[in-house]
Amino acid sequence: MSSVVVYKGMKIDIQASKKLSDQNLVNMSLKNKDYFLLLSTRYEAPLLRYIRRLSGLNHEDAQDVLQEVYIKTYLNLSSYNPKLKFSSWIYRITHNHTMSELRKRHSRPINYIDPQDLVFIKSNSDLLLETDNKLNLEEVKRAIYSLKDKYKEVLILRILEEKEYQEIADILKKPMGTVSTLLNRAFKKLNEIIIK
Repeated sequence: MSSVVVYKGMKIDIQASKKLSDQNLVNMSLKNKDYFLLLSTRYEAPLLRYIRRLSGLNHEDAQDVLQEVYIKTYLNLSSYNPKLKFSSWIYRITHNHTMSELRKRHSRPINYIDPQDLVFIKSNSDLLLETDNKLNLEEVKRAIYSLKDKYKEVLILRILEEKEYQEIADILKKPMGTVSTLLNRAFKKLNEIIIK
């Protein structure tokens, strides 16, 4: 099976592009907008998951938000600071646009968390392991839904999106100490809810 696609008359080798860094793809996209397809393909699945986790939007609405994120990203690509990770930058745009979209809809997040996410949280949280034998996935789900948005947000980024503290700080535009404090409090609150 060929990994070469033809896009607007240009042959693009998707497999070969996986070896390129984000910075290489950004530079290529700035010279030829058609290469932005490679960046959008690279980030499509994780950003779509992040939008759904953050907003609770259905798949189609989340895809619409993602397309708007790609437009904003492309239009601002020349202002990207290569000192930051590209993933942090595009997650920040995604975060801002998703929250803006929720404000426009005058709604609160529906709290979409996939059952597989709950299994992941349950198996990867030291705090939750202490109560593992008492715990079921519905309890974890209810506990996460009951947290304030600021705690839910950092849990999603740290546990489900597997972002490091510095990247979370870059995405949320908060100092790393604040991120650490928020995560610590989020896990404590989650644990308190589950132990009750």
